[in-house]
Amino acid sequence: MLKIGLMGAGHLGKIHLNNWKEIDGINLIGFFDPNDQTAAEVAEKYQLKRFPDPTSLIQACDAVDIVSPTTYHFDLCELALRNGRHVFVEKPLANSLEEARSLVKLTRESNLKFQVGHVERFNPAFLSLQALHLKPMFIEVHRLAQFNPRGTDVSVILDLMIHDIDIILHLVKSNVSYISANGVAVMSDTPDIANVRIEFDNGCVANLTASRISMKKMRKMRLFQKDAYIGIDFLDKKTEVIRLDNPGDDNVFTFEIETNHGKKNIAIANTPVKDINAIKSELESFRDSILMDKEPPVTVLDGFSAMEVAHQILDKISQSQH
Repeated sequence: MLKIGLMGAGHLGKIHLNNWKEIDGINLIGFFDPNDQTAAEVAEKYQLKRFPDPTSLIQACDAVDIVSPTTYHFDLCELALRNGRHVFVEKPLANSLEEARSLVKLTRESNLKFQVGHVERFNPAFLSLQALHLKPMFIEVHRLAQFNPRGTDVSVILDLMIHDIDIILHLVKSNVSYISANGVAVMSDTPDIANVRIEFDNGCVANLTASRISMKKMRKMRLFQKDAYIGIDFLDKKTEVIRLDNPGDDNVFTFEIETNHGKKNIAIANTPVKDINAIKSELESFRDSILMDKEPPVTVLDGFSAMEVAHQILDKISQSQH
């Protein structure tokens, strides 16, 4: 049995606790949270031991799940790695690029498993497209949320947009050549709404909009490539694939259009989306990476790469405001 310890029992920490309790092959040994009231409630509700400090929890477990505020990520990750413990940490990886770079180095030297919680990689709508050959050349993203004071310790780039940055870097697999960005702080001290254009060496362009002051929620990504348009709704867990098609393919709906090169078949399909709990799936994948000694699906380097682009965006926004 893999012994797991949880750091941080706030809103998301409790969601992680609920999921860990349903996962086979692990023994949830306890948690650490500095807030006495939160800790007392969690200890009673989950019948779980509260450890007095991070070190004692780390020394008692095989792997640690860090769901604390971002400002504590580096210290807790470093402590776990230096004590020979595997690490799962929520996104963003760390509070600064220097901290993130140190964690990449420490992980490489330690030979331990380190996974970053970019949960949209496990969104069932995104997973349903894995069989398709995705090579987007233009990407449009809208991630909008209603205002919530929780999470405003970081900008909307590191809070919301980083999900899409991670997905795009995972899909495009090319170096970033140019970034332009604009953002405005409306309700907090850091940008609450931002629009970003990322250009890649291979010619792909991504246009991203993120807001945490919207009247409605939206999490949509549209991919355009040579032979297809793919729509992903991360919120409603739906996909739409429209592509040039050969007659006879088993698609939901097809129709013909006239082009300069003769008639073409257009096929519209909604790929089947399984009912998957994304947070449970990512925690299970972390467990599997340890037990089966394989690379986690979202590595420390993935977490660093997303942070690196996010900080380039923040620099561009800062420059545009001076």
